[in-house]
Amino acid sequence: MILVILAVLVWCGGWWLNSRLANGSHAATREVQLLVPVIFGFTLVMVWQLLVRGLMVPLVILPAPTDIASAFGANLSKLWEDFLQTFVKGALSGYVIGCSAAFLMAIVMDRSDFLRRGLLPVGNFVAALPIVGTAPILVMWFGFDWHSKAAVVVVMVFFPVLVNTVAGLRETSAMQRDLMQTYAASYWQSFFKLRLPAALPFIFNGLKISTTLALVGAIVAEFFGSPTVGMGFRISTSVGQLALDMVWAEIVVAALAGSLFYGVVAMVEKSLTFWHPSQRR
Repeated sequence: MILVILAVLVWCGGWWLNSRLANGSHAATREVQLLVPVIFGFTLVMVWQLLVRGLMVPLVILPAPTDIASAFGANLSKLWEDFLQTFVKGALSGYVIGCSAAFLMAIVMDRSDFLRRGLLPVGNFVAALPIVGTAPILVMWFGFDWHSKAAVVVVMVFFPVLVNTVAGLRETSAMQRDLMQTYAASYWQSFFKLRLPAALPFIFNGLKISTTLALVGAIVAEFFGSPTVGMGFRISTSVGQLALDMVWAEIVVAALAGSLFYGVVAMVEKSLTFWHPSQRR
C-alpha cells in the first residue's frame, strides 16, 4: 500500500513540475521543450515500477521496468541479432527499395494522366489491404528469410510515398509552370528547379509515415515464418514461454529503432525544407 501511495505522489509531483515548466516564462525555450517529455517519461516509468511492485502484479501480466532492464542486459547479443535481422535487413532494405520505386513511379505517373488516373485508385485499394492477409502470401513467395520481410515492407511503404509524391508534384500553380515555360525551361529543368522543391514537404510526409510502417510490417511478417532470429520471431516464442520481460525488451528495441529512424528522416527534411513555413519558428 505504501508503494501505491508513493506512486500517486510521484505522479502528482511530476504533473506539478511539468505544469510549472510548460506554463512558465521559459516555456518556449528549447531546453524546457526537451525537459518536459523527459520528466513525463521518467515519471511514467517510476509510477509503473511502484504500482507493479505495490500491487504485486505477476510477471506474466506486466513486468516491472527493472525486470525489463534485466532481460535487456542479459540478452544484448540476441537483441542485437534480432535488430540486424528485422530492422537492417528487412525493414531498412524494404524501405529503401519501396520508397525509391515509388518516387520513380510518381515521376512516370506525373507525365501520364492515364497512369495517374488508373494507378492511384489501385494504390488506395492495395494500401487498404490488411498486412495479416498479404504477409503470409509474400512469405510463401520469397521464403522465410529477410527477403520476404523486405517484400512486405515494399508493399506497405510504396503507396503512401507514391500518393504523397504525386500530390506534391502537382502542388505548383499554373502561373509558376507558365513562368518556367517563358524562360524556355525543359521538363527536367522545371522539375528540378521548381516542382521537386515544392514537392519535398509532401515527399517527406510519405517518408516519415513509412518509417513506422516499415518496422511494423517487418515485425508482423516474421510471425508468419522466419529463421530462428528476428524481433517478431522472438516476441512470438517468448509469449509462448511466458517470458514477458523478453517481449518488452524487444518492444523497447523496436521503439528505439523506430524513433531514431523517424528522427533521422525528420532531420533530413528540416535541412532540405528549411524554407517551408512548417519549419519556421
